[in-house]
This record gives sequence, C-alpha cells and structure tokens, in this order.
Amino acid sequence: MAKRVAVIGAGASGLTAIKCCLDEKLEVVCFERTDDIGGLWNYTEEAREGQACVMKSTVINSSKEMMAYSDFPIPKRYSVFMHNTYVKKYFQLYAENFDLLKHIRFNSEVLCVKQASDFADTGRWQIEVQDLVNKMKTTEYFDGLLICTGHHAEMQIPTFQGQEKFKGQILHSHDYKDMKGYENKRIVIIGIGNSGGDMAVELSRVSKVFLSTRRGAWVLNRVANKGIPLDMHLAFSRFGSAIADVIPISLKEMLVENALNNRFDHERFALKPQHSFFGQHPTLNDDLPNRIVCGAVTIKPNVRCITETGIEFDDGTFEENIEVIVLATGYIFGFPFMDKSVIDVKNNRVELFKYMFPPELEKPTCAVIGCIQPLGSIMPISEMQCRLATQVFKGITKLPTRGEMWFDIKKKEVAMAKRYVASQRHTIQVDFVPIMDELAELVGCKPDFKELFKTDPKLAWKCLTGPCTPYQFRLMGRHKWPGARDAIFTQWDRTFYPLKTRPVMVTTKQKSLFRYFFILLFVVIIWSLLF
Repeated sequence: MAKRVAVIGAGASGLTAIKCCLDEKLEVVCFERTDDIGGLWNYTEEAREGQACVMKSTVINSSKEMMAYSDFPIPKRYSVFMHNTYVKKYFQLYAENFDLLKHIRFNSEVLCVKQASDFADTGRWQIEVQDLVNKMKTTEYFDGLLICTGHHAEMQIPTFQGQEKFKGQILHSHDYKDMKGYENKRIVIIGIGNSGGDMAVELSRVSKVFLSTRRGAWVLNRVANKGIPLDMHLAFSRFGSAIADVIPISLKEMLVENALNNRFDHERFALKPQHSFFGQHPTLNDDLPNRIVCGAVTIKPNVRCITETGIEFDDGTFEENIEVIVLATGYIFGFPFMDKSVIDVKNNRVELFKYMFPPELEKPTCAVIGCIQPLGSIMPISEMQCRLATQVFKGITKLPTRGEMWFDIKKKEVAMAKRYVASQRHTIQVDFVPIMDELAELVGCKPDFKELFKTDPKLAWKCLTGPCTPYQFRLMGRHKWPGARDAIFTQWDRTFYPLKTRPVMVTTKQKSLFRYFFILLFVVIIWSLLF
C-alpha cells in the first residue's frame, strides 16, 4: 500500500507539496481551512482571523521566471511582476494541470497533531480535523506530515505608552485591504517592511502619511539597470553568487550601498539605517522615494508615546491630529495545532534541519515547508523542500545523523546572528542560490557543471551566468523534466514578451570593453574549477 501523507494548507507551499507526493506515488490528503487555494495570495474583501492576505493592490516582488515552479513555467503573457490576481491564476493553472484539487478537503481545520501511539515503530501521526461547514470532528492517521501553513500566522502587535488613550483608529496591516475609507486623513504607519512601504505609497495618494521606522531601511527597486528584473540580474546568478562569496563583506557592502545611493541618497531621504545593507532584510519598493520627495510621505523615527490625538517620536518631534495608526509590524509564526514536544517556536525561533525537519524525531516523517524568509522567491524553495521531504518519506533519501543535523542548525544560527541585526524578524533568513543548492544536493538534482560543460557547454554557460531559474533543478536527477533545457533558453523571451505591445526600431548594440573583460574573467574561473 502507498504511504499516506497529510498536507496542512493549500497555499503556495501546500500545492507543490501535493504534487510532489503524487510524483512519488504517495497517497495525499490536503486540509485547507478556507474554501479556496492560494493561502496568502487568495485575496478576500473581508479580513479573516488567523489568515494572512495580500492587499487588493499587491504586486509580487519576485519576477515570474524566478517564482515559477520548476516544471511549470508561468504563461508568457503574464506580466513580469504579477498582480496578486495573476499569482492566484497561476496557482489555479498549476493545480488544474497536475490534477491537485481532488486531493484537497476545503473548509477543514486541523485542530491537533500528535504522534500516534505506535510512532516509535511506524512514524505515524494522529490528526484531529474539524469540518467547518457541518462542525463534525474526525481523527485520521497518516504515515507522513507536511506542514505548509507559512510564517504569516499570528499578528505581532506592539504596545506603546498611551496607546489606550488614542481616540482614532488603530489597526494591523493584516486588516488593511485598500485605501477606501482612509481618504483625507493624517495617518501614521509603524514599520517599514514591504507591507508598510506598500501601504505608505498607496495611502499617500489620498492622505498625508507619516512612516515611522525604528532602524531605517535600504530600499530596493524591482527593476535593475536597463529594465532587467532585479532578481534576474547577473549579481543574483550562480556566477554572481560565487564572486560574492570571495569578496570581503566590507567591499560588498560598499558596492551595494553606493549603487542604492546612486538611485537616491538614503541619508538625504531620512531612510539610511545604522546597519549595513546585509544586516537586515531590505525593503522592496519602487515608488517610496517619489512619494517622499513630493511630500506625500514623511519619514519619522520610532514612536515614543501616543496621546489622544497625536504621536511623539523618539527625536522629540510631535505630530498632532493623527486619525489612523497602522501597525505594519509583521507576524509571529507558529504551529498552534502541533504538539510542542515535536515543534516548539519561541520568539520566532525554531530549530529545524534545513528549516524543515525536527532533528530529535525518532522517525523523519514530519517536515515544515516554506517557513523561511528568502532574499528571492519562496515558491521554488518550498518546492525543493517538498521534493526532499517526499523522498525521505518514501525511503529514497536518508537524512544525516542527529549530530550532523544539529551541527548544521547551529552553524546557520551563528551565521545569521553574525550577519543580521538582532530581531525576531531575522530568524529564518536564507539566500536563494545557496539554500536551493543545499536542498538540491540532498534531493540529487543539483546541476553537475563539470558534466554539463562536457556535454552541453551552451546550457552550462546559460546556467552559470544567467538567472538561477528553478528549471535548472529539473535538468538531472529524479523526476527531471524534458522541457527544462528549453525553458532555460527561452526564459528571457517569456520575461519580456508582455512588454512587446508596440513595434519599435531595433538598434545595433555595441559590445563594451567591460563585456570582454567579464568573458575573460569567467573563462579563467571556469578553467580553475574544471582543471
């Protein structure tokens, strides 16, 4: 009989979890407490308790080629950076193409997960589920468990002195949908993460906005030089990643910060943080500098106290007649249905091998998927985690020893503490190429470049110097995809296809001396790697 696997959540991670189970011929049941797929990307007009949701205007921060699942490219007609409705459409296409929907039980909330009485022998899990329509509770048993609930769980709500006296409205970004009802007001947004920045830009078109930040932020654009999507830029390729590994951190900081300040001076715009670029997760926002320079958004320091009608900031300045305070202060992730003896989250910290496997489990039959904060897209990483987990459940891949897993966990914790500012926000940070390669090594699908350069040098060149798109991880190994090579060679065509809306005269491009220098440097590096 096929092993039976439970998937909790039918969002971006849950969908690919179902698909990976089917790839390994595992029987899969997915429990989704809402009535639709998409998770965070399933926009609803009404806020749902315990269910994070994008704003009505949200556009994804990853380009479509970098966020695609590895064997299902996003349609070329979809925009480079997709509005949330198109992200949801892509998930729907993926689910329909691989016939995933029939494995999902909607309106089913997982109440309790614990080890079965025979866990030491079988690794089975006992799961209590409630049907939210008829309120019936049932208990089922599974051989494997994939937790795909993400890290946008419980709202993190700070308190400030005098907050209880405030006569206006206080809400968390979780409850904000659109600008309707917030026109012609004086609004303070606390927090300068991606949500805080997006809300500040949107609300500043109809109201006066003050954006309060404790540390400041380095602000990135979605689009790099010459209109290239930032996450497809050379700096984020395998080659760029390899170069970055050998450059001193001080030099990297100087280069990146100079580039960002060439776009706009962060100090002049009151955004410059005390930490370096690599010390905190950056904020991605295309419009914030423009809204600041035209006076629609004013940057302020951290909140000291709140009065009935105003806010005093840490620098002693005071803003009166404030009508709305928005807490863009993020989330506290956790797994309330899970037995704490198996997975216990404290201050947004959880100890998992590859951010997936509880290292002390007698049987490796449980994995957490997508509980990461990448500099890059999360979907391909979640997919790779699912490929690994299902191979472990199937017995194809064996995890390292308990001691080796703990060594890897502690090594990552030390590296994270050394790099990032101490914060609950910086506990699950990963860089895209390194984490993908780490997981791919265990899965057995990491590209073998020595072999590629011998058999298909043109493809090898594309993979090393071009964007590290997910298709690279379907070139070899288990469940390789015949369309992977073509997807890599056509990734730029799909990227820019939606921009070709008007015929223009094509000009001849001259090759610069820098290009020749780059090619020479690359050849030297490849020669040293291979010989």
